[in-house]
Amino acid sequence: MTDPAHDPAPWAYETAAVQTAIPRGLGETIGFPIHAAAAFQFDTLEEAQEEFQVNGGLSYARLQNPTVRALETRVSALEGGAATVAVASGQAATLTSILSVCRAGDHVVSAASLFGGTTGMLTNILPLMGITATLVDGTPDAIRGAMRETTRLVWAEMISNPAGDVPDIAALADVAHGHGALLAIDNTCGGVGYLCRPLEHGADIVSQSLTKWAGGHGSVMGGSVTVGTRHDLSRTPIYTDGGEQSLLRVRGEHALAWRQRWLGAHQIGMTLAPHSAFLIAQGLETLALRVSRESATALALAQWLQAHPRVGKVSYPGLPDHRFHANAARQLPRGQGAVLTFEVPDPSAFLARVRVLRIAPNLGDVRTLVVHPWTTTHGRVPEAARHAAGVTPTTIRMSVGVEDLADLQADIEQAL
Repeated sequence: MTDPAHDPAPWAYETAAVQTAIPRGLGETIGFPIHAAAAFQFDTLEEAQEEFQVNGGLSYARLQNPTVRALETRVSALEGGAATVAVASGQAATLTSILSVCRAGDHVVSAASLFGGTTGMLTNILPLMGITATLVDGTPDAIRGAMRETTRLVWAEMISNPAGDVPDIAALADVAHGHGALLAIDNTCGGVGYLCRPLEHGADIVSQSLTKWAGGHGSVMGGSVTVGTRHDLSRTPIYTDGGEQSLLRVRGEHALAWRQRWLGAHQIGMTLAPHSAFLIAQGLETLALRVSRESATALALAQWLQAHPRVGKVSYPGLPDHRFHANAARQLPRGQGAVLTFEVPDPSAFLARVRVLRIAPNLGDVRTLVVHPWTTTHGRVPEAARHAAGVTPTTIRMSVGVEDLADLQADIEQAL
């Protein structure tokens, strides 16, 4: 009989989040054990040789660790994917995703409304490797207009940070696939598949920071890249060069997942520590409860702030006047996320007065966090790109936690 701990397909999200990758049996733990090991033993030379050729088991912890592997299995289940590689941070996941399909001479088209670190990677780091990027408005028409013959990847965020843009994933997938490219979605604000499963809408790669809602308590860093099985690599030169010995021929449907692990873990060494994997796995077990409450509170706050006489523009995809509200309503039926922005006349004075809200540059914490993106998270981004990302000098970004709504409103009121 199939062990249900390893067969999460019939389960609801909440059940899969607490049951996946936990075996049953006498003496088994009911949580993730932490395997603090740098290497694993073999009985024979032949066993070691086989493992180093196949990399399907355990040899060296930079490649695989039982705790990290269990977390990867859980993330795959929650995202509806076939394989996941967990890495040390969200930035590591972004780099792994892009390099898994791009090399020198290749091109990326990305929505311009992005996390500041992603903008920096696309504009500052990848050009050093010979990979160019074009950042445009996140609509299908704008993405289509920026495609080139050398475009291998289209990139967008599911609920962009901080503007709250929500891409039409199916439409972007049609654009990317029509040009022989793949579509990658940063699903950090999508809550590890709870609010949205991009693979089910046509995305090929799901990248995310597990530091945020997966960990959930501001205590750990991590990232992951998840893939399904429906991606087409036949027009991606990295996988087709070499004829009969090409990566696509040798690895088949597993080629993309294999290259991501080979790059992120094996070659670049952006390894997730087992203790971090343990903390993230624990965070996933309560993610549905937290994100459901946080999304409901965020909507209530956005509605309240929009009517406040001392508050300027409010941006939240759950509001009917948000330009991506229709996409959000269709693709995010469980809620439109926990992040919103609003404008205040004097950000410095406002932030100096908060007492419940905490000033910190993180997202997805159980505590409500606020920050001034213009001078912090997007401070090194060129001014035009800041505006394109929905950031102005008077913008406050808020990541809503699990506190009482009335307490949050009272703190904002006195700070204003």
